[in-house]
Amino acid sequence: MKKKTKKSGPHPHIRHIAVIGDGGWGTTLAIHLAEKGFDTRLWGNFPDYVEKVRQVRFNEKFLPGVPIPEQVILTSDLRAAMDGADLVVLAVPSQFLTGVLKRIPPLETKNKIFLSVIKGIDTVSLQRVSQIIRQQLGPVKLAVLSGPTIAGEVAKKIPTTAVIASPDLKIAQKLQNVFNASHFRIYTNTDVAGVEIGGSLKNIIAIACGVCDGLGFGTNAKAAILTRGLVEMARLGKALGAREETFAGLTGLGDLVTTCVSPQSRNRSVGEQLGKGRTIEEIKSSMEMVAEGVETVKAAYRLSRKHRIAMPITAEIYNILYKGKKPQAAVSALMSRKAKTE
Repeated sequence: MKKKTKKSGPHPHIRHIAVIGDGGWGTTLAIHLAEKGFDTRLWGNFPDYVEKVRQVRFNEKFLPGVPIPEQVILTSDLRAAMDGADLVVLAVPSQFLTGVLKRIPPLETKNKIFLSVIKGIDTVSLQRVSQIIRQQLGPVKLAVLSGPTIAGEVAKKIPTTAVIASPDLKIAQKLQNVFNASHFRIYTNTDVAGVEIGGSLKNIIAIACGVCDGLGFGTNAKAAILTRGLVEMARLGKALGAREETFAGLTGLGDLVTTCVSPQSRNRSVGEQLGKGRTIEEIKSSMEMVAEGVETVKAAYRLSRKHRIAMPITAEIYNILYKGKKPQAAVSALMSRKAKTE
């Protein structure tokens, strides 16, 4: 008689998943994974807000209008969220990542895969997110997910593509199987540096495109910023060890286009308000969610100076945000630069 085997869920090696960070993207991924049949826990840092979301089953602050199924277990207890998890999805804003990682007990990192869905570069150490994770947690199994992924669109099951990158292709392929769905197509890559740098720097160029919108410019100006911005991204990426071809893919050009044109893009919206004359302090005080490019531009500017790489758009966004330069003056500076070949 044939022995019955116990059912092991949608994937024989990954059954329990912790999503750390209850922002729009973290909530979207938790819903997606729970609907695929995984045991999914979603962690948020503020107990009162987590309790409210648990009761109403909506994250109105970060993902309005999208119901959270009962299968998603919400908690503000980090240890409880991670206990027994096979996969830990890190989805907190980049500037809060180190603080969260320091709260993870060493025993909780064993036999787990860590997946970063965070975009940003540390403004002090100039490290990428995966480098920060390894510094804090040691030699854990690690991958990153990035691409043109507006959370609200994924939550509504609008067709979306993304890339999972890991130095270990087998890990990337395992996670590809976990996340793949009819509306969410996942590709794999081994260029972790390129995927992270593209996902981070595109936010700066999106702010620049938003400035164009705020100043009332047309599509010619936006196309120029987008195209020359991609050149800056690839230049810095290559200097930091990334493969140049990665920037022509989903986590370079793809993510750049989405962030520069989407009305839902926080970074483009910040740029638009700057173009209309508001200060960054005024804009930040009216925002619930973080626009990563506002911090990332500090790191990108420092890296461009360190490696002596020409990144004029990045420099002008830095000048607008932190040197008080008027957006129109920044545009004039870009347009009057010495004539060059493309």
